[in-house]
Amino acid sequence: MQKLLQNLLDLQTVDIRLNDVRARLARFPKKLADSDARVAAAKADLDASKAAQLATVKDRKKYELDVESWKEKVRKYKDQTSQIKTNEAYRALQHEVQMAEDEIAKAEDRLLEQMVASEEYDRRIKASEIALKEVEQVERVQRSNVEADRALAEKELAEGNAERERAVTEIPEKILDHYDRIVKKHNGVALAEVRNEKCGACGMIVRPHVIQEMRRSESTELFHCETCTRIIYYIEPSVSSAPAAASASQASASASTSRES
Repeated sequence: MQKLLQNLLDLQTVDIRLNDVRARLARFPKKLADSDARVAAAKADLDASKAAQLATVKDRKKYELDVESWKEKVRKYKDQTSQIKTNEAYRALQHEVQMAEDEIAKAEDRLLEQMVASEEYDRRIKASEIALKEVEQVERVQRSNVEADRALAEKELAEGNAERERAVTEIPEKILDHYDRIVKKHNGVALAEVRNEKCGACGMIVRPHVIQEMRRSESTELFHCETCTRIIYYIEPSVSSAPAAASASQASASASTSRES
């Protein structure tokens, strides 16, 4: 039975390591997606600045046409001045000229605003281009590191699976099925050591007669925690631990005596 327990413990060690590797592998897609997202965000910022610049250029052309259009109207109105015969008609024409000149002033103000905005967007585009290059450079290194880590994890997974194949050959099929059911129920941990007369996994007390039976070298039974149902095992304290504990106690007592004196 001790040999079987050792085989199960060896298998559990492999399974815990495999679970850790699988967990690491599961995180790599998100790391790569986050890296892509950071590059995409930098590109989106650059694209937004370029789009705003393009819109500004279109608006500037529109206001330039507005200025020319109103200026053309002013020229036409002034050309008509010589044909005016009444003061009332002259005043009306002058009013149209004034309105046109006001529109010219408004269009020129808007044109100036767009020119200033265009300069600002030029600066933003240059800054965004620099930021994008920096992000792409950082993320290339980051992706390279992630890919290297993933390749290493995949290698560890393959080696772990091969090691598990070897480990299960030492365990009877019925016991292996039992072990696998407990593993699924308890997140990868099917065996727990009894420490201080308690299950090392759930902390529940193990009956004294069970511990006594577990300590018998000739025992042929697998024992389970009555609460969590894990397979439990007991490891006898090493002989060297007792003298060590006694020495530690004596040292502590000597230190205490020295402090008191």
